[in-house]
Amino acid sequence: MSYLTQKTIKESVSFSGIALHSGHLVNISVKPAEPNFGIVFKRIDIKNNNLIHPNFMNVTNTSLNTTIENEFGVRVSTIEHLMGALFGMGIDNALIEIDNEEVPILDGSAKNFIEKILRVGLKISDSPIKIIKINKEISLTIGEKFISIKPSTLSLDIDFELKYKNKIIGNQRNKYKVYEDDLSDVYNSRTYCLYEDIEFIKSKGLAKGGSLENAVVVKGEEILNPEGLRNDKEFVNHKILDCIGDLYTSGYRIVASITCSQGGHYLTNQLLRKVFENKENFSILEIKEKNLPHTLINQKILRSIA
Repeated sequence: MSYLTQKTIKESVSFSGIALHSGHLVNISVKPAEPNFGIVFKRIDIKNNNLIHPNFMNVTNTSLNTTIENEFGVRVSTIEHLMGALFGMGIDNALIEIDNEEVPILDGSAKNFIEKILRVGLKISDSPIKIIKINKEISLTIGEKFISIKPSTLSLDIDFELKYKNKIIGNQRNKYKVYEDDLSDVYNSRTYCLYEDIEFIKSKGLAKGGSLENAVVVKGEEILNPEGLRNDKEFVNHKILDCIGDLYTSGYRIVASITCSQGGHYLTNQLLRKVFENKENFSILEIKEKNLPHTLINQKILRSIA
């Protein structure tokens, strides 16, 4: 069967861990789902009205994470790393059961999600995938932050730039062809913060579960994590992971070229809202051909990233 047909996970995989912002212990299970089901979160600690669709219009908070919420006020936060893993694995359909309101942070990257999914493998259906094709260039500038999306042929290119006064982070830039390149460094890259920002973040009631086990902390010209960085561009690579996860709130994989400078969850969400407010900006295509120049799934992720 073709990789251009919809995929789900072969069997359920479960994760348990601390939530980065609430500090709660959370259990989560990713379960197989039928074609055209999509990605759906289910709060199993709540009996009624407990389904939340990770759609960009349902995003209600973008401060240090992406939070989705249904019409009844039931929410799930910090979905971006799991969504990035599902996108990268080419998983179109899954039911995600969670017993609290925040996805566990695990090691701060998508590494653990990817590894467990790889162990059980994917189930490939006969139903064709759908993709979003961008027809017009759309851009958004907020202060010094910038993001644009423009048409591409059969690729999703992300060109991301960071600019920090901190000497360790500094100016970092990286570019990936998401469906073709080896994304191991992206999925291994952890969330991060500056040491001097921790007190302010915690004063907002966030990062209660943060530690050196799930985040890279930079203090002056020193990385406090004893193991150091996992790759030379871990900071910008993590932002690319976040971007991929947030893009998946569009509902399908996207064919486009994205350029971003100093962006984050808010900017990506606002870009999607701007794209989808006008039907002339995009097309949703059902892929019925048996072969394309590449498979719209990153084949190189199917090796171990441990």
